[in-house]
Amino acid sequence: MNITDPITIALTKGRILKETLPLLAKVGIEPSEDLDASRKLIVPTTITNVHLVILRGSDVPTYVKHGAADIGIAGKDMLLEFGGEGIYEPLDLGIARCRLMTAGPRVSQTAQAPRRRIRVATKFLNIARAHYAGKGIHADLIKLYGSMELAPLMG
Repeated sequence: MNITDPITIALTKGRILKETLPLLAKVGIEPSEDLDASRKLIVPTTITNVHLVILRGSDVPTYVKHGAADIGIAGKDMLLEFGGEGIYEPLDLGIARCRLMTAGPRVSQTAQAPRRRIRVATKFLNIARAHYAGKGIHADLIKLYGSMELAPLMG
């Protein structure tokens, strides 16, 4: 890479983007147009050879891993779920904190004890698989894309 080569920064849409822009502004990198008014996915910045690419969080690690972006800012959940292997994670920016939770119907401890298999609906298959395997629990994982809170109610 040459010093005059363009630098592409992949950013995650939504809340992470809103919390990332002030951090970039502190180092002089600002979009040269209003992101709320623009529908562009590749946005020039106030620095000539630096541009931003606005992506889904799950795509940021892939763009960086395959060289389509030089650096990226994504949630830790996205790195763990969608291929953080081979990606250097220099620091936690302390933004857009989230928690992954497990929910299910209330069952008495005695009724639950003999049960060795559970069903888990999740959009984070890899994270859930690692979590339950680490606890010695065999989980049948069901991939969902939304309405996670409805899954335990529906069985």
